[in-house]
Amino acid sequence: MMIPFDEPSGPIKLNLTSAEARYWPHFLDSKYAWQLLEHLIAKMPYRQDKIMMFGRPVLQPRLVCWMADPGFNIKYSGLIMVPTPWDPEVLVLKQQVEAITKATYNSVLINYYRDGHDSMGWHADNEKELGLNPIIASVSLGANRKFCLKSNHSTKGIQTQATSLLLEHGSLLLMGLGVQNHYKHQLPKTAKTLGTRINLTFRKMLTSA
Repeated sequence: MMIPFDEPSGPIKLNLTSAEARYWPHFLDSKYAWQLLEHLIAKMPYRQDKIMMFGRPVLQPRLVCWMADPGFNIKYSGLIMVPTPWDPEVLVLKQQVEAITKATYNSVLINYYRDGHDSMGWHADNEKELGLNPIIASVSLGANRKFCLKSNHSTKGIQTQATSLLLEHGSLLLMGLGVQNHYKHQLPKTAKTLGTRINLTFRKMLTSA
């Protein structure tokens, strides 16, 4: 179900300063990826909590599910989330991701974007529970969406412009050493008519929130 390691179209190395990132556009077989998307839509216990934005409570612009080894809570958008047990299909996917990225993960945040209006604002996955230099492996299923990165550092007072990458159905993006320390990322809203997308970001928690 997974594209072999020597697949010629990947990985693509992203041109980042002081950070390592690689992208496999065809990580998963397309048919399997669609089946996995349908499973995740139907079976995951998603939640949509209210968060504070500009001084007022608003619903998160997406649905989320936190899955992890027992005891690894996460503080996310100011909320403490207790993990749901591993789903067997997600566990198989985690093992595939670990094999190709040569890293281990004990948790995953599953984001469910229902259409182009659902989004994720600028942020870094740099919670203290992830350690000083976390590695995040991101699998995308469903509608292709633009993913943006921008450096935290400016040159002579001029903020570095954001760069973007189209995250395709069945793809894997590895945000390696330095990315969370030196960059922020987002998945912006779009007025285009888009279908459902689910994104799974695998990470290794060192402590619980």
